[in-house]
Amino acid sequence: MKRHGNLWEKITDFGNLVAAAQTAQKGKKFRDNVLAFNYNLEGEIFKLQAELKERTYSPGKYKTFTVYEPKPRQISAAPYRDRIVHHALCNVIVPLIEPTFIGDCYANRVNYGTHRALRRFTEFARSSKYVLQCDIRKYFPSMDHEILKTLVRKKIKCKDTLWLMEKIIDGSNPQEEIILHFAGDDLLSPLGRRRGLPIGNLTSQFFANFYLNEFDHFVKEQLKARKYLRYVDDFALFSDDLGFLETAKPEIEAYLATLRLMLHPVKSQLFATQKGANFLGFRVLPDRLRVRQENLRRGKRRTRRLILRYREGKIPCFDVCQSLQSWFAHLEQGDTWKLRQNIFNSLIFSVSIKKG
Repeated sequence: MKRHGNLWEKITDFGNLVAAAQTAQKGKKFRDNVLAFNYNLEGEIFKLQAELKERTYSPGKYKTFTVYEPKPRQISAAPYRDRIVHHALCNVIVPLIEPTFIGDCYANRVNYGTHRALRRFTEFARSSKYVLQCDIRKYFPSMDHEILKTLVRKKIKCKDTLWLMEKIIDGSNPQEEIILHFAGDDLLSPLGRRRGLPIGNLTSQFFANFYLNEFDHFVKEQLKARKYLRYVDDFALFSDDLGFLETAKPEIEAYLATLRLMLHPVKSQLFATQKGANFLGFRVLPDRLRVRQENLRRGKRRTRRLILRYREGKIPCFDVCQSLQSWFAHLEQGDTWKLRQNIFNSLIFSVSIKKG
């Protein structure tokens, strides 16, 4: 197993930090904290570089808020200078580690994403009789810090880089409290372990893929699952052999327990693909691909709120159109031509008329 060293100079390189700052500010360049940092950009980058090289860098305090769609989740926003560090780190380590990911791991990867994952899921579903579809219970709040650090040390041997990665992991703010017991635990064992990564971090997105990378290889290489894919904590195995999937489930549960993770008791199911499966907002059926009603209602609510803000003069028409284009591009992944026409016809009048 190859371990990577001599990474620190690349991470702390002035050019890498500047490039990281340019990426971190995309879509946010007019926010107060970004403007303040950019007012003396060169000086701020040199200061950050010195803190990293001298190991005096320490992550700042997160701002947290809750989103309620599609389900309540705590989102944590790191300070801007910390986001620069996250990008600088990922600029170097992701190209080294991502090639070890399986081809059917789709989240937070360039040229992968939801649409490609949906197409692959549909391909597997329509060529198999059965699917074991699983969801990990409270994945981000459950990721164990010591286990994650151990996995990182298997891939990285550069001591300074390990220091930074562990600094970021240890700097995670408290997440939703999850009390889970595993074999060998006593009553207080879960309380003595630090767990959870903030969803908003670029590093957390990378760690979410990395934490289950060895699990992916276990499913593919030891369980011999030919048709398997994963999107963050949602994964599925497909087969014409019902017995194979029935046998695979307890082995999957046993492996996940070594990572101190558990399957969701309701969302993890084994069933015939002809009944249809929900994945990434769509209902995958043998002969068609439908948008789930819950996702459709959520999209319509979001669009109505945008139009209301437009009528009140709070956002330009361009923002509304851009959001609609993005939503329609997602809907186009399914058999939704009539649906898109109906939505378009119902919205075009509202968008074209502005108050006053």
